[in-house]
Amino acid sequence: MNKNLERVYNGLWKENPTFVLMLGMCPTLAVTTSAINGIGMGLSTTVVLVLSNMLISALRNIIPDRVRMPAFIVVVASFVTIVQFLMEGFTPSLYESLGIYIPLIVVNCIILGRAESYASKNPVIPSMFDGIGMGLGFTVGLTLIGIVREILANGSIFGAVIAPLNDYHITLFGLAPGAFFVLACLVAIMNVVRRNMEAKGKPLPAVQGCLGGDCSGCSLSSACTGKSLVHKADEVPPVDPKDVAKPQAVPTETKQTANAKNTEDVEKSGSDSSYADDIAGKEEK
Repeated sequence: MNKNLERVYNGLWKENPTFVLMLGMCPTLAVTTSAINGIGMGLSTTVVLVLSNMLISALRNIIPDRVRMPAFIVVVASFVTIVQFLMEGFTPSLYESLGIYIPLIVVNCIILGRAESYASKNPVIPSMFDGIGMGLGFTVGLTLIGIVREILANGSIFGAVIAPLNDYHITLFGLAPGAFFVLACLVAIMNVVRRNMEAKGKPLPAVQGCLGGDCSGCSLSSACTGKSLVHKADEVPPVDPKDVAKPQAVPTETKQTANAKNTEDVEKSGSDSSYADDIAGKEEK
């Protein structure tokens, strides 16, 4: 498969940010009360992700390494502001529905994660396709959750009323607990699909705690709370018992008290020495 198409496929399926990487949970749970809100947030995030990936990749050799994170945030915030103004002008109803979650795209961990782990290390074209794949994967995840919640809570889909379900509304799915429940069910389905593919000999990549998947080389590793669940340990070769050297006895040093040392000096110096006479004279007194 072409490298660029592989980046799109990974974002949509293998490394889907919503169902596999579990990233961007704040907008995922908050704005998916309807399918339109889900697809609106997903597409706006995709636009910001693609443009920021391209610009950061183009400037990767110019931005100093020690100020790269503030620079990434400035780039992302600029594109978010542009998207926000366009939505306010052309889709005012969607703009009001998404509310504060539009400017919060600036701190979406998907965008900053891809900028840090991929766009800052790769050319412009692959970074653009990486942004397209991750953005579309995020859009698909939010839209699916929005469709399920809208059907169960309102008996409609994309605003169109479904007549047989119009009298059966479950209010819970329009609230935050309903978002958790729907997300859990979809993640469970994703895990079942993963196990079936493993049984067929086509396993998907292991679930990673971050976008890069390499905690040892990640500059955010010290502050990360979702490190990789897969730890690579160096294989240690078995040790032959014959190669193990026998432990050698360590000579112990005997401590001597002052009296013992004086007695030993007397014995070495002999009975005719003056020191021995002095000792004997003191004892007689």
